[in-house]
Amino acid sequence: MAFLDQIDWTLILLACATLGLAPFVPEPHIWEKLKMLVAGDLVKPIDIFDLLMHGAPFLLLIAKILREVTKAA
Repeated sequence: MAFLDQIDWTLILLACATLGLAPFVPEPHIWEKLKMLVAGDLVKPIDIFDLLMHGAPFLLLIAKILREVTKAA
């Protein structure tokens, strides 16, 4: 978990704002893939890969937040 301590907050937030939300028009890709997941339409390997790629920055952000909370406690 020490690698999370080495990653700067700015880098994670920038990754969430760019890779996580791109493309911005007509809707963020992550939002489209999450809707497909809820609807049960997320079956193609490329769509699963897209969900993982666009979701990775947000998962990293959650992990960093949890690390900070548990480190402070």
